[in-house]
Amino acid sequence: MKKKVSKKKSVKKRVIKTENVCDRVCENRVLCWVPRILGILFVAFISLFALDAFGGDGSFGEQLLGFIIHLVPSFVLVIFLVIAWKHEKVGGWLYILLGVVFTIFFDTYEELITFLLISGPVFLTGVLFLISAMRNSKK
Repeated sequence: MKKKVSKKKSVKKRVIKTENVCDRVCENRVLCWVPRILGILFVAFISLFALDAFGGDGSFGEQLLGFIIHLVPSFVLVIFLVIAWKHEKVGGWLYILLGVVFTIFFDTYEELITFLLISGPVFLTGVLFLISAMRNSKK
């Protein structure tokens, strides 16, 4: 009696690997995500200041226009965050430049607490993006 030897077909499993920016670019995930999360939180924080436009006596249209004008720094921060998300080194320098602009334009150099709340996070985000870019370029 002969035994039948069955040949099993080798089934190759396809693994679909999803990949995000930090998987492709960063070897240290924490260092990759901290400046991005800090940038998002800071945009939300700055956007809260725009809500004071609705406290006046003007018409709804005037208040809405004031609200949009007060959101201009938030729009700039979002644009810089998108740039920094893709190009960390360029974004880091943009954030540091924006920190200087915030310090001069909003006079945050006059009091330490104002500097730490308004300009400090912008500088910190820029430095963290630069550190992340330098660590990733050494790969």
